Amino acid sequence: MIDLLLFLKHNLSFFWGFIEKINGLLFKLLFKKKFNNNLSEVFSRYNLEDFIFKPLDKGDMELLKDLIKRQPVEDLAYFRPHEFDDRSLIRVFNNPAFLMMGAFKGKVMVGYFFLRCFINKKCFVGRLVDREYRGMGIGKAMNDIMYNIAWQNGFRCLSTISRNNKTVMAAHAGNKNMIILKELNNDYLLVEFVKADEKDKR
Repeated sequence: MIDLLLFLKHNLSFFWGFIEKINGLLFKLLFKKKFNNNLSEVFSRYNLEDFIFKPLDKGDMELLKDLIKRQPVEDLAYFRPHEFDDRSLIRVFNNPAFLMMGAFKGKVMVGYFFLRCFINKKCFVGRLVDREYRGMGIGKAMNDIMYNIAWQNGFRCLSTISRNNKTVMAAHAGNKNMIILKELNNDYLLVEFVKADEKDKR
């Protein structure tokens, strides 16, 4: 199923857009209120000196574009959860099942992370930290926020990772929450992030 969804996303964009639209409408009806009720509590638990983590609002889209523009091309080779033009960003922002979040230092966005939720109670996560701010604990805080939002709402927390993405593979090498579920096509792994005390049960 994951292979099929990835194929649709990358090869049949019109059909993928239709799936996302229907999924978003159903997610809004079934889960959105509960997610919103849990957000402020989760965000309040994770703080770093000088940095703020929060859901994005429409006014943050320009800051997100600036973050992307500052990154070297090679750092974005495996990070394309969606397009970053104005139209695409507004479409993603308006999708109830796609939670866009950011890490900020003052008025500068230094990290972008997200939950792409599906009505089968699975969500996919992803993140990007500005190259100038890596190694400061931002990525770990972003992980903790994403995982706990998913877990508190009873969703499984998944991601696809390329074996060729050495930066991400190294970053997850010591991730105590990650388990590999299966090998996908083109050297990708399907991974799940679970609570540390549940890892041995999987």
